[in-house]
Amino acid sequence: MAGKKIIRVETPLTEDAARALRVGDSVLINGIVLTARDKVHKHLVNKRPNPGDIPFELAGAVLYHAGPLMKEEDGKLEVVAAGPTTSQRMQMYEPFVIRHYGIRGIIGKGGMTGDVIQAMQEAGAVYFHAIGGAGALLAGKIKKIEGVWMLEEFGRAEAMWAFRVEDFPAVVTIDTTGASLHDQVEKLSQKRLEGLLST
Repeated sequence: MAGKKIIRVETPLTEDAARALRVGDSVLINGIVLTARDKVHKHLVNKRPNPGDIPFELAGAVLYHAGPLMKEEDGKLEVVAAGPTTSQRMQMYEPFVIRHYGIRGIIGKGGMTGDVIQAMQEAGAVYFHAIGGAGALLAGKIKKIEGVWMLEEFGRAEAMWAFRVEDFPAVVTIDTTGASLHDQVEKLSQKRLEGLLST
């Protein structure tokens, strides 16, 4: 990967832009990202709200699997930390969310598998791996809180926040061809383990 250029990604993400990305690409994301954890995903799947009931445009959106830590000073909220949540928690909901709402990107950690990768191939969506354990650093890339949805119902950590980000760093680890860096690492690790055990 050494020497590869960094790609600037703008949201909302178009299908062409998503399909041009490949596993291993380092990106800087600019624009609006929407946080979405377990409760938002469950609500989107089970309640299927009309687009007019959601204050943000989901078509072309990038969802961030994160539960931000917020603090309030003088009546104003600030993001203190916004590290990625393990994406497997949303695995059962994500295929429907991608297909039904037109999601183009997912930010998280740990990757996703099976039906989610298939949905990404069909819809033209990619997975961006964010740095785990760097919540404060990533919060520094959030320049403005544009709005929030389902705050009273779900609380600050589980609500859907719209954050305007600048140069949010990530790496493409699942692309629209179905290639998954997570699968590649797992297979390589298994092969090396088998080699160690056979010696």
